[in-house]
Amino acid sequence: MGAGQGRHVVVVGAGIVGASCALFLQRDGHEVTLVDPREPGGGTSLGNAGIISLGSISPVGTRAMLARVPSMLLDRDSPLSLRWRHLPELLPWLVRLVLASRPERVEELSRALAALLDRADQAHDILIQQCGLADLVRSGGWLKVACSREKLLASTAGERAMLERHGRAFEMLDAAQVHDLEPALSAEVAGGLLLPHNRAVRHPQRYVAGIVATFLERGGRHVRAPARELLVEGGRIAGVASEAGKLPADAVVIAAGAFSRKLAGLAGLRVPLEAERGYHLMLPHPAETLRRPVYSIDDGFVLAPMEHGIRLTGGVELASLEAPPDFRRVRRLVPRAQRLLPQLSAEIRSEWQGHRPSLPDSLPVIGRAPGRDNLFLAFGHQHIGLTLGPATGQLVADLVAGREPPVDLAPYRADRRFY
Repeated sequence: MGAGQGRHVVVVGAGIVGASCALFLQRDGHEVTLVDPREPGGGTSLGNAGIISLGSISPVGTRAMLARVPSMLLDRDSPLSLRWRHLPELLPWLVRLVLASRPERVEELSRALAALLDRADQAHDILIQQCGLADLVRSGGWLKVACSREKLLASTAGERAMLERHGRAFEMLDAAQVHDLEPALSAEVAGGLLLPHNRAVRHPQRYVAGIVATFLERGGRHVRAPARELLVEGGRIAGVASEAGKLPADAVVIAAGAFSRKLAGLAGLRVPLEAERGYHLMLPHPAETLRRPVYSIDDGFVLAPMEHGIRLTGGVELASLEAPPDFRRVRRLVPRAQRLLPQLSAEIRSEWQGHRPSLPDSLPVIGRAPGRDNLFLAFGHQHIGLTLGPATGQLVADLVAGREPPVDLAPYRADRRFY
């Protein structure tokens, strides 16, 4: 596909990644159809903490994190849990995660994450301006706090060193400085780490819905049905078969988050994609609420101020896509959250569970599918899908248009070793 040639493109997935792909493709003159049975942003985009996290340059699997795994799995209140019946299926992913934790590999992966994160802010700004989303985005950074100075320094040492190596801004705050920023926090807080350039989205689902609304206003189409098969003619991808019928296309983009593995498999790709299940509770705003997302280093949860209340989110559960949710662990965080934010009510207004699409080396898959010149892949963004969705959309649009992407996409290939 050459630059300037409008084609019909089907994008599977209407979360932040798929919606961004659709709008940037449409801007290039393509006729675009989104395929997703849910409302825009109705999957993982609905339930995240809303942080545009420009400093998330460390892969999930580091030696320091892996050293904590045994104790976390034995602690029912830790940020990590595992459905043990899922272990046999998960084991190859875990082996790759361990192999990817070699210090020299962590540095390589950090550079690859940084290359994407360097483009995140500008890509969000384009969508905010194009789609009229400024009212949903708040500046002020992301604050991580601890109730002892020693814990703060020890727990953030590796992160601070990596941020310094990659030229990312951060500020170490004492107790008084933390309370100047967030006066509603407990007096027990002894200090914090501020990532000042991060922004927060006050309603992530409405943010994605706003992107899709602009896409539809400009002539895009959203088919509310599951994608079941890839259509193949003469060895070439010819479209998507959905429950609403066949959707012929000149190009197809798979951006279905944790559900992308099955569709990629239909194209002959074996991608070790797993779901890190996340949970949140929505609690009412206290009289004096938070001004920015706050992470508790002591207890491993985030309190994120949203339009409609405080979102309490925390932890990772490793389980199959089909396993029923278990809200007991996140509910047990409520008293701890109240210790951090004393005016916080324990009234749970809603509960949510979703799936973070994660690969063992923490890098997403972005690029053309091996051996398929008109099939494009955009999934596996782990904890930073909201952050990287718009930048990913730009990169996919470059590929479809035949432009040379401004980022070397080799680290994100679908046929890499993933460790």
